[in-house]
Amino acid sequence: MNNTSDQFHSFPAPAKLNLFLHIIGQRSDGYHQLQTIFQFLDHSDTLDIKVTNDNHIELLTPIEGVPNEDNLIVKAARLLQRKIQNTASTYKELGAKIKITKILPMGGGLGGGSSNAATVLLALNSLWNAQLSSDELAELGLTLGADVPIFIHGFSAFAEGVGENLTPVFPKQYWYLVSKPNVSISTASVFTAIDLTRNTSKVNLNGDINKLDIDLCHNDCEKLVIKDYPEVAKLLAWLVEYAPSRMTGTGACIFTRFDTEQEACHLQTLLPKGIMSFVAKGVNISPLHEAIAKLASF
Repeated sequence: MNNTSDQFHSFPAPAKLNLFLHIIGQRSDGYHQLQTIFQFLDHSDTLDIKVTNDNHIELLTPIEGVPNEDNLIVKAARLLQRKIQNTASTYKELGAKIKITKILPMGGGLGGGSSNAATVLLALNSLWNAQLSSDELAELGLTLGADVPIFIHGFSAFAEGVGENLTPVFPKQYWYLVSKPNVSISTASVFTAIDLTRNTSKVNLNGDINKLDIDLCHNDCEKLVIKDYPEVAKLLAWLVEYAPSRMTGTGACIFTRFDTEQEACHLQTLLPKGIMSFVAKGVNISPLHEAIAKLASF
């Protein structure tokens, strides 16, 4: 077992983008069948985690408006704790203290909650020396949210099913301006909307996913969101005048694509007042996996 109980260890919980998002059907259990490409951003929440020997999971930095019992951070830690305590008595007393520095906006479509959960699962798997495989952790994570497996596996991927069937891809690592008006959008409200498009034709991959032209794809949630959220519609209309722009996930964040950081930063200076924004690079390997590998090397 790692001798780490006397200190906090820091782990990133990066944002993701849906470079496109097609909804191709809906299952009998209500979940939607998707096709999407996930790519990570080098822009992350940070979780500081310390192992304890009191069997308690304690979130030291509650998130306003989210009871600890409902927080995916706590749920993920307890889920892993139950899993490993059922396998060996040596894990019975293991617990953790967790702090989060949150910079990713909630209700933005960047996967912040799912990323937090994945970071907890991967970090505690290492800190507790639980030795679960990525597939086992992803299976656990899927019970918390459809996006959790992509953060567990940590590579850019073409995703199908409800988002759990992943094939590695290597999209160009552009610079992005990510901007968000002052609205938060519930994922559940979008996916339960009566007028959400649910019958987009499957993408024809022709045997090579990496040849897929993302510019010919779209986000099926975008049409619904811009109808119901005029703030998103207004910002998107403004951004597309400057560079290719698209909503990620169920919104409200919009990503605008550039070849250079300088171009992205310049447009950021022109954004209308009241718009939250950051500039980040798309990356095909999650920063979290680099942190886990570094911890394992000690």
